[in-house]
Amino acid sequence: MYLTDIYIYPIKSLAGLRVTSAKVQRKGFENDRRWMLVDTDGIFLTQRSDPNMALIDIQWVDDHQNVISIAHRTKDLPTIQLSLKKPHSSESLFVRVWEDTVKANLIGEEFDHWFSDALGRSCRLVYMPDDDQRGVDPRYAKASDTVSFADGFPYLLANTASLEDLNQRLDLPVGIERFRPNLVVAGDLAWEEDQWSAFQIGKVHFRSLKPCARCVLITVDPLTGKKDKEPLATLSSFRKKGHKVLFGMNTCWDFEQTIGEPAIIKVGDETIIK
Repeated sequence: MYLTDIYIYPIKSLAGLRVTSAKVQRKGFENDRRWMLVDTDGIFLTQRSDPNMALIDIQWVDDHQNVISIAHRTKDLPTIQLSLKKPHSSESLFVRVWEDTVKANLIGEEFDHWFSDALGRSCRLVYMPDDDQRGVDPRYAKASDTVSFADGFPYLLANTASLEDLNQRLDLPVGIERFRPNLVVAGDLAWEEDQWSAFQIGKVHFRSLKPCARCVLITVDPLTGKKDKEPLATLSSFRKKGHKVLFGMNTCWDFEQTIGEPAIIKVGDETIIK
């Protein structure tokens, strides 16, 4: 078994970027969901309520992966660039992600105006500084585990065998990007990730926390921003447990077991189940 893809999502709920290697950190991959859009009340925005967020494209500007370009696929807006190095603004405010309230830094009015025009509503772009600690649900994780602006857990793993099994049941197959994973592995069996308690990618150790409960976000077509009933409807017909529909595994870095710094994984790394 091996790692086939790595994705990071610099701005929560916007497009992901495929990378060939990534630095593993407690909150998630370096630069993964460390930026976020919030409304005028400081409440986070996602494609659940704003599916047109899918129409905002993100690309690398340089080979060093320090700068991204941001463009709207259909609106006549100028392309802007965002440095993934430390933000320049020290102005901060409190923002809310689900039930958590954390302090975040503002990036700048240029970005606030651009995203407000792109989404047709007032919003602001914020950043989670390194020293901000947002805990992971203690029912599944350790007290020392922390997370970025991701919904609840630092990493999401998906298995290509599970996607293949789902696609065989769909009239129109979907890509793995619908599920917004960080780690994609080529498993031997569909849904075997449900049973993993721990695994190792290259030299880096991870703990499996819980199967990922899916919502209407996976019904948003990342190419068009349009919502449909699939693949959630089909997935719920055979992957429902209680009131939750499951796909993928929420995980975190088992930093206590990983020897050596920095902790970096690469596409093609062997994946070993513990």
